[in-house]
Amino acid sequence: MNTRRSGILLHITSLPSRFGIGDLGPAAYHFVDFLTQTRQSLWQILPLNPTDIMYGNSPYSSHSAFAGNPLLISPELLVQEGLLQDSDLAEAPPFPRHEVDYANVIPYKMKLLACAYENFKHRNGEHYELQNFCRDNAWWLEDYALFIALREHFNGSLWGDWPWELRTRQEHVLREARENLHDRIAMERFIQFIFFRQWHRLKSHCNGKNIHLIGDIPIYVNYDSADVWSHPHLFKLDEQRKPRLISGVPPDYFSATGQLWGSPVYEWETLRATRYAWWLQRLDQNFKLCDLVRLDHFRGFMAYWEIPAHETTAINGRWIEAPGWDFFNTLARHYPHLPIIAEDLGVITPDVREVMQHFGFPGMKLLMFAFSSDTNNVHHGAPHTYVRNSIVYTGTHDNNTVKAWFHSEASAEERQKLAEYLGHELREEEITWDLIRLGMMSVAKMIVVPMQDLLGLGGEARMNMPATVQGNWKWRLQAEQLEPGFMHRIAELTRIYGRA
Repeated sequence: MNTRRSGILLHITSLPSRFGIGDLGPAAYHFVDFLTQTRQSLWQILPLNPTDIMYGNSPYSSHSAFAGNPLLISPELLVQEGLLQDSDLAEAPPFPRHEVDYANVIPYKMKLLACAYENFKHRNGEHYELQNFCRDNAWWLEDYALFIALREHFNGSLWGDWPWELRTRQEHVLREARENLHDRIAMERFIQFIFFRQWHRLKSHCNGKNIHLIGDIPIYVNYDSADVWSHPHLFKLDEQRKPRLISGVPPDYFSATGQLWGSPVYEWETLRATRYAWWLQRLDQNFKLCDLVRLDHFRGFMAYWEIPAHETTAINGRWIEAPGWDFFNTLARHYPHLPIIAEDLGVITPDVREVMQHFGFPGMKLLMFAFSSDTNNVHHGAPHTYVRNSIVYTGTHDNNTVKAWFHSEASAEERQKLAEYLGHELREEEITWDLIRLGMMSVAKMIVVPMQDLLGLGGEARMNMPATVQGNWKWRLQAEQLEPGFMHRIAELTRIYGRA
């Protein structure tokens, strides 16, 4: 991974599919072909964990840090595997092509998965594979499957509102719940088995084509998750097992009142006493899923912003020191090489820079902010100031597209500086390619460009607006957008700047 490389940021949900949401089926394999034909060697995705419409379908707010998202399972592959019939897919609703309609996708996909499970129960050949999967993953799978079954049983209510005996996981009550909800638990095990089988086959295909996958690990987990329910001692909860202190960030570029994420913060001293066993399991899982992983909100491993749970904004929080050095030293003793990318966006303190340099973690450079007049901006500084051990982005899933940024967000001063740097007058229809070329020619060992920027799309294609809940994570690619001239242009830029 030390050679010059380039790649594309595109989440699985954004792939084309006639089933309302991108999945791990034929379109994913076609996208690997596209990456190969355009001479790319990196495919960056967002977290693969389950999403929920209650939390805006965000992949950063999940019921599990370990489970896979059932919505990403491919119905077409289920047909190939004999778990569904072509007739089962014949009457798919007329889903919109340009965005994910989660409200209709979720019941449709879950109905197909229930049908596949019923068919699987009557087959004998693959049951040993499922049994092996359940045995190897029992350390997270059993709690997760029970959690999902209980959550449905209680009509989606938070586990902190369940009866006290279940909330506190009294063994005789858990045993009774496993018996009463046996079939739903078994179905969830099956769904996870299918997800990971489809994912690992796709990953193997990518690696066989010299495509490396970049994953994403949110630093926090949702309170409404199997993780917090089954490991309450690792989080700052009160005597009722409700969040006492929650996560977020202070006022910043995205929000004048900060971002109130709402996830419970860690009891880092308890984690330290266990030598970070839960985190080691989480990283090990993700290192198997992807070749590199981006640690979201990296500065939170050195110090984190905690907010009393009753607050309605993130303003009244405080910074708390975390045992980052001890944590990463522990990881280094377990892994000879740590394939980690540090998400170092925003205000970064010197101790974060020191730990990144010590362990060799590459940071992120955003071209969209490179010409800002704000000297406190970590991205202030044109591409000639970048270091080799970094990854250049035009923008991320949290930013507007380059075209929309240039049209409505870039200041006159930023435009002037960018024009001077490029040495020519700026044109809106070419601005994304101007920034892509700057990133390609930089000394940074990797460049990753969101698919929306490669296509030169506007604000309608934005993936996420931080500090908002509704309307995000919907954008989808259309197969016809990957036309030959466009592909040739990407391939040529990649070749010219030594990243092919």
